[in-house]
Amino acid sequence: MKKLIPSSIRHYALAGASCLFLLGAGVAPSPATADTSFTPAQRAEIVSIMRNALKTDPSILSEAITALQTQATARKASSALDAVRRNHAQFGQSTTDVVLGNPQGKLEVVEFYDPRCPYCRKVLADLDTLVASEPDLKLVEKVIPVLGPNSVMDTQAILAASLQNAYVPFQKALMADAASPSTDRIRRVAKKVGLDADRLVTDMKSPKVTDMMRQNLDLARSIDLEGTPTFVFGDKEIIPGAASLDELKAALARLRKAG
Repeated sequence: MKKLIPSSIRHYALAGASCLFLLGAGVAPSPATADTSFTPAQRAEIVSIMRNALKTDPSILSEAITALQTQATARKASSALDAVRRNHAQFGQSTTDVVLGNPQGKLEVVEFYDPRCPYCRKVLADLDTLVASEPDLKLVEKVIPVLGPNSVMDTQAILAASLQNAYVPFQKALMADAASPSTDRIRRVAKKVGLDADRLVTDMKSPKVTDMMRQNLDLARSIDLEGTPTFVFGDKEIIPGAASLDELKAALARLRKAG
C-alpha cells in the first residue's frame, strides 16, 4: 500500500509558527494585522521567543506537524466521500466489475485492487470469509493497474475473462499463480479454468476492455486513491491498505449502524 506524503509537509515551518501564535496569544493574527500591530522590535522579539521555544521544547513543532497531518487527512477523506456520493451509481452498479455476496445487499462495499499487489492477494481469503459471514453484503470489486505494465496486462486479462462470464475463477487462478508475467502465463491460466485462451488474449486489447479499465481508473482518481487495496464502505468510510478481517468486520458493523 502506497503511503501518502502530505503536501503540507512543505509548510512545516509556517505551520509551526501559526500554531505557536495560537498557543501564545489565543488567536493567530492575519498578515495585515501583524504588519500594523507590531513594531519591528516587537516582531524581532516574537521571532526570538519562537526560536527559543523550539530549541527548548522541539515537541511543539512535532505536535504542530501532527495536527496539520491529521487535519489534512480528515479533509482528504471528506473530499473522497463527497466524490463517492456524487458517483454512487458508478461505484455500486458499474458493469465493469464483479459483485460478490448479495447483489441486492444493503451493505455496499467497494474494493479497488491491483492483481499484482501482494496485499490484495493476501486479503482475498478474508474477503471470502467476510462475504460468507454477512448475507446482506454486496462487495463490488474494481480491478485497476497501479503497479506498471505487468499490472495493466493482468487487469486486461481479468476484464477480458468477464466477457466469458469467468471473472472470479480466472481472477483467483491468476492472482494465485506465481509465474513471471507473460501472455503465455495468461493463456495457461485461461485454459486451466476452461476459457477460450485465444479469445481472451484478443479481448484484452479490445475497445470494450480498454473502456472498462478506464472507468475503474476514473473512479479511483475521483477519490484520489493512493494505492491498493482500498475499501469504500458505502459513502461513510474509506479504508486504505490491507485491512485485517477484524478491521473489515468492524467497518461493516459501523456501516450497518449508520443505516
